[in-house]
Amino acid sequence: MAFREKTAWLTLACMLVAYSVYFGWVLLAPHGPDPRPITIVWWFGGITGVQVVVVIIGSILLAVQARREAQARPDERDRAIARRGASTGYYVLMVGMILVGVVMPFTDSRWKIVNTALLALVIAETVRYGIIVASYRRGWHG
Repeated sequence: MAFREKTAWLTLACMLVAYSVYFGWVLLAPHGPDPRPITIVWWFGGITGVQVVVVIIGSILLAVQARREAQARPDERDRAIARRGASTGYYVLMVGMILVGVVMPFTDSRWKIVNTALLALVIAETVRYGIIVASYRRGWHG
């Protein structure tokens, strides 16, 4: 498995675990329709911080394990795969932001809008890394 594929798997797995915890808390917590803003900031920020630390440590360990490959510049295939993931993730994000910015202000509470915006960001990044992983697995060449 290529170094960039391993780091994409690591990031994807960490995102799925971290944000499953956060959105599980949002759905199951008895905080009512309007939780205090600081609660959302602490939970989301704390979970994101832990996820970032785990990804950084994991990436360092993977880089140490694959010294030469980790230092190599991305080739055309790596750049094409990254572009494909980013462009698809961008469209997913735009759909989410249209929902959050155009539809939801007329029907939903502010905290539901905030958490839906955060969910749109997480889904877009998950799609991005999912496409990167799938492209490496399938041996996509352009």
